[in-house]
Amino acid sequence: MLSLTFYGGVKEIGGNKVLLEEEKTALFFDFGTSFARRYLYFEEYLKPRAGAGLLDLLEMELLPPLRGIYRDDIAGEALWHRFESSPLHREITIDGVLLSHAHIDHSGYISFLRQNIPVYSTTMSAFIAKAMQDSGKGDFEKEVCYSIPKEEVAGVIQATFWQKCPAQQRPFKVLDYQNFTREALGFWQKTPSGRGLQAQELEAAPNVGGLPLRHFPVDHSIFGATAFAVETSSGWVVYTGDLRLHGRRGYLSERFVHSAAQLTPAVLICEGTNVERNQIERSEEEVYAKALETVKEAKALVVADFGPRNVERLLTFRQVAEETHRCLVILAKDAYLLKAMRYASQEVPDIKSDRVICIYKDAKAQLDRWKKDIQNEYQAKLITPEEIRNRQDSYILCFSFWDINELPDIMPQEGSVYIYSSSEAHNEEQAMDLRRLHNWLEHFGMKGIGLPVNGEVPEGERGLHASGHASGPELLNLIRNIAPRILIPIHTENPDYFLRGLEDTSIEVRLPEYGERMRFP
Repeated sequence: MLSLTFYGGVKEIGGNKVLLEEEKTALFFDFGTSFARRYLYFEEYLKPRAGAGLLDLLEMELLPPLRGIYRDDIAGEALWHRFESSPLHREITIDGVLLSHAHIDHSGYISFLRQNIPVYSTTMSAFIAKAMQDSGKGDFEKEVCYSIPKEEVAGVIQATFWQKCPAQQRPFKVLDYQNFTREALGFWQKTPSGRGLQAQELEAAPNVGGLPLRHFPVDHSIFGATAFAVETSSGWVVYTGDLRLHGRRGYLSERFVHSAAQLTPAVLICEGTNVERNQIERSEEEVYAKALETVKEAKALVVADFGPRNVERLLTFRQVAEETHRCLVILAKDAYLLKAMRYASQEVPDIKSDRVICIYKDAKAQLDRWKKDIQNEYQAKLITPEEIRNRQDSYILCFSFWDINELPDIMPQEGSVYIYSSSEAHNEEQAMDLRRLHNWLEHFGMKGIGLPVNGEVPEGERGLHASGHASGPELLNLIRNIAPRILIPIHTENPDYFLRGLEDTSIEVRLPEYGERMRFP
C-alpha cells in the first residue's frame, strides 16, 4: 500500500521532506533545510553544535527521528535512546532522495543522510550543489555532495585529520545522463581542499528502488529544476518541486503540465509559495526592460543585487551590461558556479571567451584554495577595486548585502545606483539586513532602486524582480489541467487556498500535517 509522510514543507515555505513508501521501496522527495523552523532557535552566530552531532537538530525538531537513515558518525547508538519515546520515532531504510533542485530549502539536510543513500537529480543540480559546497564555508550542515568523516574524541564529535581519512562522496544518479568530459569528471571527483576524496561515479537512473521513475524539467529561479513522477500500485504520484511559468524557460513547465496530465496521476504534491498573489507574475523580460532603463540613466557605478545562484538574473544583467557598454563584474564564487554549470550545459557562458564578464579581485580577503584557483585560471579577467573606482561608469558590479563592505575600497561617485533585484524580506532578520543596507547606501550617497521601504517597493521602482514561483491563479490552472485524483499542497503558508480554489472540481484536496502518514489504497 502507498503511504506519504510529510516531515517538512507543511504550513511553511521550504524545508520539503516527503517520504513515499510502497511495498519494499522508500524514498524522499527532497530533504531540505527548514529555514522558518531553524530561525525559531538559531541564527548566524547561534548554530547547531557540530560537536554534538545530530543532537541539536533532532531535539529542536529540525530533523525527524527516523533511525536508520542518518550517518553513523554523527548519530551514534547512544543518541537514539533519547528519542525512542518520540511518537515520530521509527526505524526505516530508504532507496534514495529525489532532489528537485539545488536550493538549500530542498537539498540542505541531505548532508546528514547515510553516505550510501543515492541522490537522484539532473546533472545541472548535481554540479550546482557541488559548486555550492566547494565554495562555501566548511560546515557539517553543508555536506550535500561529499562528507568529511567524523570521530568522537573525549565526548566531542569532530572531523578526522585530513591526512587520515578522505572525504566520502555521495552517489548521485543523474536523470539526464550524458557522456561527461574528462574536465567535468575531474571537477566532480575531487575536492578543492587538500583532503582526498573517495569518489563515486555519476550513474544513470531509470528507476528508484523497485518503482519506475520519470522526471520533467521545469522553469525556476535556479537552473536544473525538475518535477518527478513515481509509479506506484495506487497510480502515479507526481511532485512539482518549485516551478513557475513566467520565466524565460516557462515552456518547460508547460511541457511538464501536459506530460503529467497524460499520466492521470492518483496524487499530485504541489508547491504553493505564491498563492497570496492573485495575478500572473512579472516575467524576466520585464525585469530586463526595467533594468536596462535604470542602467541607461545611471551616471556612475551600478551595483546589481540579486539572489545567490540566480544565474538567469545574472545573464539578464549581462545582457544589460553589453547593451550599455559596461562590463559585468561577478564574484569569484559566481565564476566558480558558472564554470561548474558549463560542464553540465554549453548554454552557460564560457568566462574566458565572454567579452562582457569580469571577476572582482578582492585584495583584502584571505583566499581559500578554490578562490586562488579561480584567480589563477581567469587572471586576465580580474578587475581590482581601484580599476572600478577610476572608471565607475564602465561597470555593473554584482554584489549582495553581504558584499557591501567592499564599498570603502571603491568609493562610489555621485550618480551611482544600487539596483535591488531580489525578493522582499521574509522574516525580521532579513528586514534588519535591509535596514542596514539602506544605511550603507545613505552613507555613500548611492540611490537605491527597487529597495523595499517599510515593506513596499516604491511605485515607480517596481519591475526589477521576477519570482521563482507561480502565482495562485497559475497554480490552480496547472492543477486543473493535470487533473489528479488527490491534491496535497505543500511549501505554502496558506494550504486552505487550494480547498477554496478547487471546491468546484472533483479533485480531492488533502491538507498534510507534520509527521502524519497518509495511506492510499
